[in-house]
Amino acid sequence: MSLVIYDTLRRDKVAFEPREPNRVSLYVCGPTVQADAHVGHGRLAVVTDMLRRYLDYAGNDVTFVQNVTDIDDKIILRARREKVSPAEISTRYTRAWNRTMDALGVLPPDVQPLATGHLLEMQALIQELIDQDKAYAVDGDVFFRVRSFEGYGKLSRRRIDDMQQGEDVVDADRKEDPLDFAMWKSAKPGEPSWPSPWGDGRPGWHIECSAMAAKHLGEGFDIHCGGLDLVFPHHENEIAQHEAAHGGVFARHWVHNGMVRMGEEKMSKSVGNVVGLQEALDEWGVGPLRLWYLSAHHRSPLTYEDERLRDAAAAHQRLTTFLRSARRAADGAEPDTAAAAAHLDAFRAAMDDDLNAPQAVAALHDLVSTGNERLPIAEKGDADARAEVAGLAAALVDVGDGVFGLGLEAALADASTLERQLEPLIRQLLDQRAEARAGKDFATADRIRDQLAAAGVVVEDRPDGPRWYVA
Repeated sequence: MSLVIYDTLRRDKVAFEPREPNRVSLYVCGPTVQADAHVGHGRLAVVTDMLRRYLDYAGNDVTFVQNVTDIDDKIILRARREKVSPAEISTRYTRAWNRTMDALGVLPPDVQPLATGHLLEMQALIQELIDQDKAYAVDGDVFFRVRSFEGYGKLSRRRIDDMQQGEDVVDADRKEDPLDFAMWKSAKPGEPSWPSPWGDGRPGWHIECSAMAAKHLGEGFDIHCGGLDLVFPHHENEIAQHEAAHGGVFARHWVHNGMVRMGEEKMSKSVGNVVGLQEALDEWGVGPLRLWYLSAHHRSPLTYEDERLRDAAAAHQRLTTFLRSARRAADGAEPDTAAAAAHLDAFRAAMDDDLNAPQAVAALHDLVSTGNERLPIAEKGDADARAEVAGLAAALVDVGDGVFGLGLEAALADASTLERQLEPLIRQLLDQRAEARAGKDFATADRIRDQLAAAGVVVEDRPDGPRWYVA
């Protein structure tokens, strides 16, 4: 492969080299299912989906694993507030997450392991660390000895002696070192718990991914994704637990995305400045929302604001408008695959350069510009131009939908259904407009056109008569 990605561990762009040729193992930290997804969650989902789709487009067999944290302090607190079981909360919001991901056009994971379904694997890993004197039990809790792992801090580039060791450390009176973290938490009254060699309890957050990723993808899997906010301590601790126990390499490459902001602040439930992901989908639609996610490089911050989303909606409409016009002009012509070759080369070059989605989207707009130049000729019946616009349209769908998940085909299909339903009414209005124009009543003609535009119906005046479509 020629893909180069920025690896957080190496702090540099490196050539992506999978563990096995043309087989890629991909893991991403999934949701803690205690509430509906917000727009910030959607960015990680879209970035990972784009990476997965591009790896597949490049000819790889991709195994994608995304876990679900279905037991956690936040889940327990919500269950108490609603006076239901934590299992009811986690089941409800796992289903809600999957529905929203489907609406966002995110391909489902090959494996979606639940934390509560992998307790034995977590306990086995914890026991290995205890046996190696890298973890210790205290009254039913088990802590990882951070200083026992020489490489601790290598992902986040933090020196262990500079890390926080204040008096407000949780369980400070039970830990040998304030830096140590819990892998198993002893049972508390009214909370879910499971048996273990150290007493009833439940897993800590960090042990989950260490155990589940290795279980389903094996040691040294290819890519671990996540948001930049997870680099420390979560991903740092994942590495420490696995590599302290087994040696070797936990994950070969680490890919992190930047945060979504509302103004100058990170979007976060704890801050209270969240926009629900389903709410954003209902307002903007899947294609425009995904184009907005792709409008900044995945490692950069991204601001949620109406102006940027309106730009994304206009860009999506430009792509679908060309696709509709190209297919009409091509009129079933055999696509000329060479017509889009240079644009696809530019698209792949951008994606191979650390998944540079903004540059790759620009390549698609260049493709549309070329197509729009050929459309008038194709509409006159020129065979070569018809084949060219057919080839450009096919390439646009191939990567626009196949790699970016923009829903271009679906948008056209939805518009076609609506157009069939509206056709009698629109034809009547267009006949009235034609009569007004013939009688030089241009004010009425313009009013009808403006009313149609306000309803999302675009009217194009052409020498052979008006053409209309639902935008």
